[in-house]
Amino acid sequence: MKAASLRELKSELMHAEREELLSLCLQLAKFKKENKELLTYLLFEANDQDSFLFTIQQEIDDQFEAINTKSYFYMKKTIRKVLRGVKTNIRYAKNKETEVSLLLYFCEKLKAVRPSIQYNLLLRNLYQRELLSIEKKISALHEDLQYDFKIELEELQVL
Repeated sequence: MKAASLRELKSELMHAEREELLSLCLQLAKFKKENKELLTYLLFEANDQDSFLFTIQQEIDDQFEAINTKSYFYMKKTIRKVLRGVKTNIRYAKNKETEVSLLLYFCEKLKAVRPSIQYNLLLRNLYQRELLSIEKKISALHEDLQYDFKIELEELQVL
């Protein structure tokens, strides 16, 4: 089955009734976990970015505490999983400030992991890539925010 374009979907949804839209939303939420997470964010957390940010930071803390540090192999797998979750939540928020804050927090936690990531090339490269990504994203923000975030970024760049 070929998926319809966004324009076609939008025009079809414009003509749908309220009950039909509700049914479609619930069906989407049942179909995939990511759809349910996005709907949860839009309905309950989109109005309060600070609370959303705090919740995600708590999740990051919990995931970093659960990392298996016996081997760099397991550390890499878990850290990539955490980063994937962070980026998924960033996509939900669509807010540049939230995006930079979450990525900075992730890098802060990654830098603090023991055994140190500096002894593993893959983890060190992942860390450096994220720092470069953050630097690019900071340049798109308001000047006041840029200054604050650049200070945090400079602290993280010293490995």
